[in-house]
Amino acid sequence: MNLTEEQIDRYSRHIILKDVGGKGQEKLLNAKILIIGAGGLGAPAALYLAAAGIGTLGIADGDKVELSNLQRQIIHFTPDVGISKTISSKNKLEKLNPDVNVILYDERVYADNIIDIINDRDYDFIIDGTDNFPAKFLINDASVLLKKPFSHGGVLRFEGQTITYIPGNTCYRCIFPELPPKGAVPSCSEAGILGAIAGILGTIQATEALKYILGIGDILKNRMLIFDALEMNFRTVDIGKNPDCPVCGNNPSITELKDYEQPVCDLKKQG
Repeated sequence: MNLTEEQIDRYSRHIILKDVGGKGQEKLLNAKILIIGAGGLGAPAALYLAAAGIGTLGIADGDKVELSNLQRQIIHFTPDVGISKTISSKNKLEKLNPDVNVILYDERVYADNIIDIINDRDYDFIIDGTDNFPAKFLINDASVLLKKPFSHGGVLRFEGQTITYIPGNTCYRCIFPELPPKGAVPSCSEAGILGAIAGILGTIQATEALKYILGIGDILKNRMLIFDALEMNFRTVDIGKNPDCPVCGNNPSITELKDYEQPVCDLKKQG
């Protein structure tokens, strides 16, 4: 494809980067990225990916905008309270960049629909912007089984963590084989989160997606980035592929998708 004069102007700061250039911008305009969860992580990721010129952005979320979302979910505005997060997201993204084709899935992901959603546009990359462990494990399992790269992200209080799965490398279950007991890890609604933390991690996830599409830089594969913004400390931990991983190991026990519920935390057994 040939960039128009307007596109050359819009993406000029990309085009002058030697690692992107006009050819790289064309790759972005031809790319298809699915964001699951239009909340604290998905909101900044979607805005930056749309601004970057990703040609097709899928947004999957079954929730409506709530007032308590606005402290961190920056794609949604006060007048959006009560409407679906997907519609709210589409309204902003199309105004930000009319080059982007926004595809909406106004539903939560489950074992019986996630493959159809991913295959709907044969997405090149998936961003996990969800806020619960059952969804995160489901996204991981679907991505591994479909051999789709994805970015995992999690935030709480002042902290965040992220790893990028590239087929054949470390997946989320290589690190955490099973869901944590219910109540063992508090949610953001229980423990709180500084709103900007979600912005930090969501933009990192968007950066990983852009690097993957462009084929540049060092992706966060086989290593997890962990940060504590209160101390402003960032570190990466190398994590090798687990041969006993239940979904991508040598003898996987997970060969089809299922919905998960977090097991109840037994305080007596834990002492």
